[in-house]
Amino acid sequence: MSEAVLELKSVTKSYNQGRANQIDVLRGIDLTLNAGEMVALVAPSGAGKSTLLHIAGLLDVPDNGSVLVAGQDVSGKGDGMRTSLRRQDVGFVYQFHHLLPEFTALENIVLPQLANGVLQSGAEARAEELLTLVGLADRAGHRPAALSGGEQQRVAFCRALANSPRVLLADEPTGNLDPGTSDQVFAALMDLVAGTGLSALVATHNHELAARMDRRVKLEQGRLVKL
Repeated sequence: MSEAVLELKSVTKSYNQGRANQIDVLRGIDLTLNAGEMVALVAPSGAGKSTLLHIAGLLDVPDNGSVLVAGQDVSGKGDGMRTSLRRQDVGFVYQFHHLLPEFTALENIVLPQLANGVLQSGAEARAEELLTLVGLADRAGHRPAALSGGEQQRVAFCRALANSPRVLLADEPTGNLDPGTSDQVFAALMDLVAGTGLSALVATHNHELAARMDRRVKLEQGRLVKL
């Protein structure tokens, strides 16, 4: 049986809109993400997928329920501990690449490693390895403005994986790309997952891309259903 790297158990989250109006965004979410697995999270805008990803990535805390990373319940941990676990175990990719414009592709991947205590030489070697995996070894010295949209997003994937996290959380990572580029970027993501052995939870509107993953779940009225 595969190791569970991320588990959400009976997770709920609500927000107050005004004094008397409570919005129940997540209503008892149960989700297990196993080692080496890609899971598609399909949800329309406003359904709560970003809230779910933020809780899964330890950026937010649930009102009730538990979040486990590699079997460790982190629900009640303080900000410092959650930040440390997030830096070590979770990588994020968003719809926009958020690369630092004044740094090269290689440097964008090196920086999070230096912040995590990795030596410069080791960080550069890791960055070169990841760029090679996504076919961008020859673009390492280019700044984001000199890269295409698809290349920028592939660098963002590499940056998210720089510190060898257990799980990658991606929120519409191909949403800003045309269909052809989207397919190329998704293929690069699949290569990264296969090449590094991590797990990925990918929120997407693209049902064709979702169908290529190991499993699909849909967020519907605050609950997850299998597709």
